Amino acid sequence: MLCDVTQTTETAATPPPVLPRTPRVHRAWFVAAVTFVTIIGAAAFASLPGLLIEPLHGEFDWSRGTIGFAVSVNLALYGLTAPFAAALMDRFGIRRVVAVALSVIALGSLLTVWMTAAWQLVLFWGVLVGLGSGSMALAFAATVTNRWFVARRGLVTGILTAAGASGQLVFLPLLSWLVENHGWRPASVTVALSALAVVPFVWLLLRDHPADVGLAPYGGTFAPKPAPVTGAARRAVSVLLKAARTGPFWLLAGTFAICGASTNGLVKTHFVPAAHDHGMPITAAASLLAVIGVFDVVGTIASGWFTDRFEARRLLAVYYALRGISLLFLPMLLAPSVHPPMIFFIVFYGLDWVATVPPTIALCREHYGEDSAIVFGWVLASHQVGAAVVAFAGGVARDVFGSYDVVWYASGALCAAAALMALVIRRRPPTPVAHSHVS
Repeated sequence: MLCDVTQTTETAATPPPVLPRTPRVHRAWFVAAVTFVTIIGAAAFASLPGLLIEPLHGEFDWSRGTIGFAVSVNLALYGLTAPFAAALMDRFGIRRVVAVALSVIALGSLLTVWMTAAWQLVLFWGVLVGLGSGSMALAFAATVTNRWFVARRGLVTGILTAAGASGQLVFLPLLSWLVENHGWRPASVTVALSALAVVPFVWLLLRDHPADVGLAPYGGTFAPKPAPVTGAARRAVSVLLKAARTGPFWLLAGTFAICGASTNGLVKTHFVPAAHDHGMPITAAASLLAVIGVFDVVGTIASGWFTDRFEARRLLAVYYALRGISLLFLPMLLAPSVHPPMIFFIVFYGLDWVATVPPTIALCREHYGEDSAIVFGWVLASHQVGAAVVAFAGGVARDVFGSYDVVWYASGALCAAAALMALVIRRRPPTPVAHSHVS
């Protein structure tokens, strides 16, 4: 009897075996979160050009066309670097490329504090910041999405794309306040520090591939990490030459060039000085751009959700048509104060700002499979070249005509053309690249 009691006591005192837990949240979502924060931290550089035009014109007496040229170099290099950045990420890893890119952005922004000539603005802000920003750009988001996600790719693309708008939301009011109250130099220093502050997050928390931590991508099956791809530049060019022989590439590049012309090149660069021409304070105009950033987050994430469920080319046609209509009305809305029709335009334009990105990436993935990130990098290059042309042309138009009206109307007409081009893109028949349709 005593033996039975002792045995029962020992059994009761023995703790039950602890079973290993399966993590409830896949590591891919943490990688996406780090990517989101990184893009936000780097977004400060994109908020500044429109705020610099009037201060630099006033201090150095540089023409708006000259300042617009520096911005156009920045935007063009941002785009032309992107496809090589995607290939470099395949060769050296995401962490290394993004960490170096952020450091180059910080260096270029910091050096502008000591500039005294227009060529220095072109070199520091145009070349250095352009190369650094292009080395992460949207190719960063596309590469992370392609490697870490099979399911929910459209949604994740929308969220990461919205990160740039979130950064704009965070930094625009602060930078406009700094420019108006303390000059443009403290604003440039703030951009440099924000880029540097994100580097530790990238280096310590970001991982290049799910296989690095023994996981399968979210919604997919485990696959070993591929060997580093050598000849990054050669691969980027060869992918371009291959894609350039197909019709969808030129249609996507054309529509995205118009997208860049009507957003980064026009509104982000020239909205603040255009509103200032009508008597609106710089801080008020910058705050309106920040509100665009708020609704851009909503619109882009919603666009990612729509892209998972509807035909991408039809979504693009709707987005461009609505954007073109709104631009035609903008010259009538500019006034010394903010009124309800202007708020409606800001909300409407914000929802449509980069809603084009998820369906464009989806079409690249549909037509170009494993090369889609690099193809999208080249499509993004066309986006930035379009932005660069209008950033320069907008400044020249303001110098020649005394207003921006002709640029608003021309951009509205271009958006109508982009809507028609999107509808011309043919659907690709089912291919062996089935993982892009896994849900």
